[in-house]
Amino acid sequence: MKSACIYGKIREEPNGLINKHYNKGEMIMKISPLQKARYEYTPKLPGMLRNGIAEISVKEGEATQSVADQEKIAELFPNTYGKPEITFIKGQNTAADKKQVVGVILSGGQAPGGHNVVSGLYDALKATNKDNVLLGFKGGPSGLLEDKYIEMTDEYIDQYRNTGGFDIIGSGRTKLETPEQFAVAAEVCKKHGITAIVIIGGDDSNTNACTLAEYMAANNTGVQVIGCPKTIDGDLKNEDIECSFGFDTATKTYSELIGNIERDANSAKKYWHFIKVMGRSASHVALECALETQPNICLIGEEVAAKKMSLSEIADYIADSVEKRAANGDNFGVAIIPEGIVEFVPEFSVLIAEINELLAGEKTEEFNALPSWDAKYEFIKAGLTKESMSVFEILPQGIQQQLFLERDPHGNVQVSLIESEKLFAALVADKLAERKAAGTYTGKFATQHHFFGYEGRCAFPSNFDADYCYSLGYNAFMLIQYGFNGYLSKVSNLSKPAEEWVAGGMPITKMMNMERRNGKDKPVIRKALTELDGAPFKYFEAHRDQWAVETAFLFPGAIQYYGPASVCDITTRTLALEKGEEI
Repeated sequence: MKSACIYGKIREEPNGLINKHYNKGEMIMKISPLQKARYEYTPKLPGMLRNGIAEISVKEGEATQSVADQEKIAELFPNTYGKPEITFIKGQNTAADKKQVVGVILSGGQAPGGHNVVSGLYDALKATNKDNVLLGFKGGPSGLLEDKYIEMTDEYIDQYRNTGGFDIIGSGRTKLETPEQFAVAAEVCKKHGITAIVIIGGDDSNTNACTLAEYMAANNTGVQVIGCPKTIDGDLKNEDIECSFGFDTATKTYSELIGNIERDANSAKKYWHFIKVMGRSASHVALECALETQPNICLIGEEVAAKKMSLSEIADYIADSVEKRAANGDNFGVAIIPEGIVEFVPEFSVLIAEINELLAGEKTEEFNALPSWDAKYEFIKAGLTKESMSVFEILPQGIQQQLFLERDPHGNVQVSLIESEKLFAALVADKLAERKAAGTYTGKFATQHHFFGYEGRCAFPSNFDADYCYSLGYNAFMLIQYGFNGYLSKVSNLSKPAEEWVAGGMPITKMMNMERRNGKDKPVIRKALTELDGAPFKYFEAHRDQWAVETAFLFPGAIQYYGPASVCDITTRTLALEKGEEI
């Protein structure tokens, strides 16, 4: 595999760094020894996809239906609903031999491995026919609408193999959801002779892929749309999609940092660290990090919701651990807080739902135009129920204001902007003060606060993610070659070595349901929440009481790329437990 730069000369420096000298301007981009070495890594494909393009055939499964709201989803997607799942098997390739011009889009937040999806797609496309073309649309879906693209070449692709980030073409969060947008997309495809679009993204992005696929089919454009499952949040999964790409690398990155903090806490012995981790609407990231590091406390949002725990009860739960550890002389500890925890607290989730309705549509502009926080407070007071207002009133003003910061694209509260790690640290401090006054607690409680998010989104992908992503891209082109539309690239049996992975595809409509978005019912992919009866949570549940009192920290260290497979290619503990394997 070549490691080249299309911009100009490459020079290796005495310190082992490589300088890329750009033809335009004086900018120099240094390439680290690790990046240079990762260029040479050859991703592993599922055994089936190693047979060669000419020996890959299709096996169709049973017809599918949506996960919920079947009648409504079938009505909205008449051309793409109910299609069978498919598996690629050894046999004669019977696909029509035609030139393919494929467009690729990176959509939504970054996730480690995206570059390898593009690389795998490119390599399969060129292996099939050297005249095939891959166009990368810049800046996410808006690149398709604005006809901004780059034609991929060997030299350009080779710069990004096995690297983190989405900078190969950039990403964006533009929604593809209106007939006007679809018409523009179809015209751009027609202009360039595009036969297929691959959208690499999470649940929202693949919802876009699903609706675009339906439009292309309904209007006989001849354009196929294929999705690839991306999100570090881990909530794009089901019985078919075992893992979204980027989850492995991101959780390993966060776990390294948490392990480092645990080691520091055990060394200094004077701080409780409250660590918020990304995860938005599900607690998969928090749970995986807990399994990797064994902190004293890890909140699981789905459990909080199931038990209908109040803010006060959560604070008492954490305070119990603090008090018990203090009794043993351990005035330190680590607590992991999922990013979206507040949405799972019943009293808080009701409050957020009311706020979302309060600011639906044009009412956001009315609210933002108010001259002061006092005026906004009165607006809020007039729009909330008595019960929700009572919850709102007990929050610190800083948290109150965070609930009214910029909305997400659906018009909802951005829970990532709520400093829940500081909120719970403050609530626990209040509980401990009460216990100290009562004479039951005599320890010391000093806190540090952390939020691990962007640190994990663009890391060098682990070997697992490098392999998985390359396979997803390669597999996506096989779906294109066989004429599938509205399908998600699917690679399964992921807890086993890559040789045993199974490649195929599933209709995106299988994951769809109806949800309330921005005041309207819309078809969207249903998020996969942490299963409280699943093996990963059950393992955590069986050990957390011990971890809460003892110092049982694990220090996973940095991601390893070289060495035995048991160290370098190991899957997440979540996936291993789900597949009935020991950890």
